[in-house]
Parts: sequence; structure tokens; C-alpha cells
Amino acid sequence: MSFKPKFIPLNTFPDVESKGIIIEKSYVKDLQLERIRKAHRDNYHLFFILEQGSGIFEVDFKQYTIISPSLIYIQPYQVHRGISFKDGYFTVVLISDENLNAEYLDLLKKMAPADPLMLETKLFDVLSDAIAVCIKMKDLERKLYHSILKNSCNALIGLIISEFLKNSVQTDPQTRSEVIMSNFKFLLDEKFAAEKNPRYYAERLNISTAYLNECTKKATGNTVSYHIQERIMLEAKRLLFHSSKSVKEIAHYLGYEDHSYFSRLFNNLTGMTALTFRRKSFE
Repeated sequence: MSFKPKFIPLNTFPDVESKGIIIEKSYVKDLQLERIRKAHRDNYHLFFILEQGSGIFEVDFKQYTIISPSLIYIQPYQVHRGISFKDGYFTVVLISDENLNAEYLDLLKKMAPADPLMLETKLFDVLSDAIAVCIKMKDLERKLYHSILKNSCNALIGLIISEFLKNSVQTDPQTRSEVIMSNFKFLLDEKFAAEKNPRYYAERLNISTAYLNECTKKATGNTVSYHIQERIMLEAKRLLFHSSKSVKEIAHYLGYEDHSYFSRLFNNLTGMTALTFRRKSFE
């Protein structure tokens, strides 16, 4: 049986001097592959642009095979790992919330989680030029260095976001229900462990519980309670699969004092016990 850490490892920004922005090119052979193959979270936005080669990533239990040229976006706190790489050459952009354009940050939250993108030749050429500019800015020594680098990276990320939006199903402006659903989703990501009553989210959004339920059904076909339970189950699965916390500890972490109730809920919603789900992580 392989070792599981007590907590899912969290990578904080790796370089204080960078002030929340890192952009660099590298080869897979230069990476600490054993570290990358272990499931972890980041507290920053990660854009991985594969320019040569191929690889397999796992993000929240979904595996993706990516072939160059392609792009994968990992939002903060998603659990992910690199499973394998072949002849990889890539650009990586790490950027913190405070360095992102507010509009871009909002769009990234709305579109996440996002599947990887295959890049058309024309777009890849434009992104390559934008990356080259960002890297040149990184090497400048100017009084406004950080602002220049920040603006350059935001231009690159704006191009990336526009491509994700072009490939998304959504083409018309968001309806009122979709806007409320997006706001509910943001709030749920922050409060799911502490607040499980739909009324709490409705009050925070200044609408009635009935109207919030109507909006979530129109936008997704599912109720508020369904989304709350789905978010809790995602975090439970993350902890069961990637950590050694006991079921009782996970229940308490997710706000359930009665771990037996949590166990029954997990079984009802997933069709298997928490321990059965955990055992699958060792198969």
C-alpha cells in the first residue's frame, strides 16, 4: 500500500522575489518529475503551454492526454498531477489572483474547470509571440518592471481566455439565471464546508431561496441542494483519494460532527462507501 500524506500538499508561490508572477520555458527532463507525479494543489493560477511532445495530466479524477501544441489551465486548489511526459518542451505561467486583471479573474472563475485546448497553428504563433514579449519583459530592469510584466502577462492570459470562450458552448450573453448561478458557484466554493443550507446562499445573494432554486434549475437542471452536495462530495473524494485522513476526520473537516451521517450521505450520493472509494485509490 502506497503512502498517502495526512493533508493534500499545497504549493504556495515558489518565489517571493517574483511578486506573484513567474513565466518561463523549460524541458520536461529538467522537471522534478517525482514531485509532479504526486497529487497536489496550488494557491495560484497555472497555465501550461505544451510546445513540443505530449503528456498525461490528471485533474480532479479526470485524465487528459495532451499533444503539442496545446494548453491546460489549472485553477487554484484543484487537485492535479502529471502522470507521464514524452519529449516535452513547454512554457509555464504562474500568476496570483492579485496580479490578474479583475475581469480576467472573474472569467477564469466562470469557465473553470476547463478541459485542455488544442491550439491551432495561427493562435499558437500569436501566443508564442506574446510569450516571447513576456519573457523579455521579465529580464528588464526598470522602475516600472513589475507593472510592465504584469500587463504583458495579462495580455497573454487575455488571449488564452478568449480562446477558451470561443470554444465554449455559451455564445449569447448570460441570462439572469446564469449570472445568479455563477455568483452562487463562487460563494459555494468559499463556504461549502461551513454552510449547507440553501437559505444561507440565497440571503447572501439577496434573493429568496425559492428564486435561487429556480435559477439553478434553469441554468443547470439541478437544485441548490444538489450543487451543495456535489461540491462537498468532490472535496470528500479529494481527501479520501489523496490524503490519509480518516473518514471521521474528513467528516469533521467538511462540517459534519456526526461522521456516521456523513458516511451514509457519501454512500447514498456515490453508490459506494467512503472506505470502498478509498480502496480504489490503491488499486
